[in-house]
Amino acid sequence: MPTSLNGHILIVDDDPQVRKLLRRCFEPEGFRVSEAATGEEVLGKSLDDVALVTLDLNLNGEDGLDVAREIRARSDVPIVMVTGKGDTIDRVVGLELGADDYIAKPFHVREVLARVKSVIRRTAALRTETKPAESGGQARFAFDRWIVDFDRMELRRDSGELCDLTSGEMRLLEVFVTRPNRVLSRDQLMDLLKGHDWAPSDRSIDNQIARLRKKIEADPNNPDLIKTVRGAGYKFTGTVQPAA
Repeated sequence: MPTSLNGHILIVDDDPQVRKLLRRCFEPEGFRVSEAATGEEVLGKSLDDVALVTLDLNLNGEDGLDVAREIRARSDVPIVMVTGKGDTIDRVVGLELGADDYIAKPFHVREVLARVKSVIRRTAALRTETKPAESGGQARFAFDRWIVDFDRMELRRDSGELCDLTSGEMRLLEVFVTRPNRVLSRDQLMDLLKGHDWAPSDRSIDNQIARLRKKIEADPNNPDLIKTVRGAGYKFTGTVQPAA
């Protein structure tokens, strides 16, 4: 009987042969495996202990993208789309919905296994990285005449004036403020923001940063806080201090 040394994988596919093939791929590697053939079955399962979901976009007439939306609304569990669809639009939409990788059928089981392990490792590393900032108790920070309270989702001038941020802008600010003076690539930002209330992509990251700059920078056209590092990403250069 295989032991779940590497966690729990949920296989979502309407083809029993594909489910069997993936189960035989994962179980010898120490994963615990469960299966679902429909979106309804997925929604009836708890995702609390699931380490990763493999999801087919064609579920016997169901739209797998809708299932992905439902999963992402409930959980930030990693999603690897395994599908026979080769349409570029489906790939783009799937990734923007929050999928972590995309594999087209026919596939080689070794490739699937390698990608699944890579996604799980990357997700675990990101959760470890974000845990101190998100659960370490410090939720109020001061920087450049601003005071932000991430528990209350409030950003104020040190004079007390409230700045209205969307939840997506607040989450982006939290990513920067809790990682000052670190260059963050677009891929890193997408990974850190994935699973929240907006679906990031290269373009939406840039647009979101532009909107945030307009609200917190003295001169958004010549930003002092969120710097663009050409060819690498973005860096928050403000002096961040805990606020009482």
